[in-house]
Amino acid sequence: MHIAYLLIGSNLGERHSFIAQANGFIQQRCGKIVGQSALYETAPWGLITQPAYLNQAIAVETGLEPQQLMQVLLSIENEMGRTRTIQYGPRTIDLDILLINQLVLDTPILKLPHPALSERRFALIPLAEIAPDLMHPIFNKTALELLTLCQDQSDVQKKID
Repeated sequence: MHIAYLLIGSNLGERHSFIAQANGFIQQRCGKIVGQSALYETAPWGLITQPAYLNQAIAVETGLEPQQLMQVLLSIENEMGRTRTIQYGPRTIDLDILLINQLVLDTPILKLPHPALSERRFALIPLAEIAPDLMHPIFNKTALELLTLCQDQSDVQKKID
């Protein structure tokens, strides 16, 4: 079994519903959700002229191998109406694998840890909420340490509703 740390995001339509639906699909098809952050309203990253995102980090106990997990997540995105037309563009759902155990992997379909994790507050803040002591296998720093070193100043606000 692996513990996979995922980031779920949505900035189109019923964002709360899309994230809840994605959680359900992940629980059914990938494994047991063993950790879940609050929802965070986050400024768009990359292409800033789009609606704000809702993001959430989850920890999933899975028997799937990393590339199998990525394939299942891509199929969930597709089923939920994700289209890939503009890089960093708006989306109904976005499912990213941030880390799996201490695995380092570089394949055409999956790079672990996520190559931009240390540069994105919208990923680090919810990850540090559920796994502050989780060690990045390349930088040898915890999620909380990476957050304190992160240069990204994008707005990330915990949702209280």
